[in-house]
Amino acid sequence: MRRRTFDALASAVGLVIAAVLLAAGGLLLWGHSFVDNQVSTQLSAQKIVFPTKTNAEFKALPAADAAAMGQYAGQMMTTGAQAKVYADNFIAFHLSKMGGTYSQLSAQSIAQPNNTKLAALVNTVFKGTTLRGMLLNAYAFWQIGVIALWGAIVSFTGAGLLLILSIAGFLHARWTSATAEILPARHPEAVTVS
Repeated sequence: MRRRTFDALASAVGLVIAAVLLAAGGLLLWGHSFVDNQVSTQLSAQKIVFPTKTNAEFKALPAADAAAMGQYAGQMMTTGAQAKVYADNFIAFHLSKMGGTYSQLSAQSIAQPNNTKLAALVNTVFKGTTLRGMLLNAYAFWQIGVIALWGAIVSFTGAGLLLILSIAGFLHARWTSATAEILPARHPEAVTVS
């Protein structure tokens, strides 16, 4: 195969792949923007504010949970990272002090139908568990958006690299001799019989 033909084909394939990567990067960037906007809008609408460091509930937290919560003290929740911290370091701590999981307490409540205090506790644990689950779902979608952003960066970087290599390939094809072969044919030497 002629070297010029090979260079032109390889460069053309590089341009096609670069175009695909640009399209993928654009879609991933749109996905990131959509997810980030949706998570922020939905969390902002809930108007959940992190307790300040002087708040009694904040002071009751174990050191690790307080450290995680402290970075957002007094802020309104607007990001998936904040939702995860609130769910895992605030709600989960308070739920752990309720005496069991929702399913455990619910089973006890069914066995004691006249126990109104236990029924109220089951209701509170259900609400806390539900809110925690919703916040962790917001975090999961936000994390998908972050992954989409990194995917877009990788796609754009790959597209740029392929574009540069394709241009270099086309230039190399112009500078290569018209008769140059990519793998020159070898001619067997004449065999002499002695």
